[in-house]
Amino acid sequence: MSGISAKAFILLTALLTVAIPSLRAEKPKPFLETIRHHRTLVSTIPDNGDLNPYGVIVAPVSAGRIQKDDVLISNFNGLTNLQGTGATVVDYNPSTKRLTTFARVPQHLPQCPGGVGMSTALTMLKSGWLIVGSAPSTDGTTRTLGAGCLLVFDSSGQLAATWANDNIRCPWGNVALIDNGTSATLFVSMAGFDVPPLQVRDPVTGYPVTVNKGTVLRINLSIPEGKPPTIKDQTVIANGFGQRADRDVFLIGPTGLVMAADGTTLYASDALGNQIIAISDATTRTTSAGLGRTVSKDGLLRRPLAMAMAPNGNLIALNAKNGQVVEIDPNTGEQLGAQWIDNNPAQSPPGNGDLFGLAIKPDGRGFYYVEDDVNTLVEATQ
Repeated sequence: MSGISAKAFILLTALLTVAIPSLRAEKPKPFLETIRHHRTLVSTIPDNGDLNPYGVIVAPVSAGRIQKDDVLISNFNGLTNLQGTGATVVDYNPSTKRLTTFARVPQHLPQCPGGVGMSTALTMLKSGWLIVGSAPSTDGTTRTLGAGCLLVFDSSGQLAATWANDNIRCPWGNVALIDNGTSATLFVSMAGFDVPPLQVRDPVTGYPVTVNKGTVLRINLSIPEGKPPTIKDQTVIANGFGQRADRDVFLIGPTGLVMAADGTTLYASDALGNQIIAISDATTRTTSAGLGRTVSKDGLLRRPLAMAMAPNGNLIALNAKNGQVVEIDPNTGEQLGAQWIDNNPAQSPPGNGDLFGLAIKPDGRGFYYVEDDVNTLVEATQ
């Protein structure tokens, strides 16, 4: 054996045999492989009968009527089950296992163009303010689609401010948030620009017409002590997402938003593009990145909706077209697997159209999600 002695070769082989498994062991186990149990916690229907839970967040602090780690849920439908008419946020306390109505506003709220239909766009600031999006309708379809708004509630559930402007059109997906206490940055997806009603069909596909005008809006906030937050500035940082009317889910458009660990890259789910994209320099850019960079596309994805970042740094995204959640390595785009979390056979495929909101549990050992077909909050744990 030239260049290396037999003894040295044997030693090197032994070291590699030990080192390679060690290196493999360092790769984090897929988060979804650790999730084994799913438990229904509570009905999300409040006293006024609102239905169709959409947004899900975990309270970051205790403030007013909210306790830290409470689960807050927005309802999209009213008592008559018309989409875009829900006007409540409910609060589930994991310790008492009780659900209470945290906030309620009139469905026909004059300062919110088109009224109120509380969407998946939901977040809470460390200063105690709750912000929720409205994607409203008066007849349950996009025929009467309103521009909507962002509603700001204090920690006692009282409406404190309403934000409406030309950049806000049906705030739709879960909110990504950077919160510095006296200031904050929101990232909100918008899905209501010039969307025609269901009856307007694409002659080629037969589906309602797709309009590629969906956006991701960055909103920088100032938060004066003891006063509601105010918008300091706003920038469209991505645009060109497909949006269209839908009979079953009202609207389809950009939905999930997650800030990367680097604090500058924003991941977004492009539902109609069936992909996850990355927007670079999301916190500082002054122009739109368009549709950004594709991270992962097709494969296990079936119209991805809400997203969250798992404790291992991977993305998990809910599918709209089946009852699965998909795990994705954001660095490589590899789809690491999927798990059926809603296998209701009443839909085809099972769970089709049932999943919307998603939030990681505070201990990192699972996540919360809602099943809108049965109006329940569910806990997925290890």
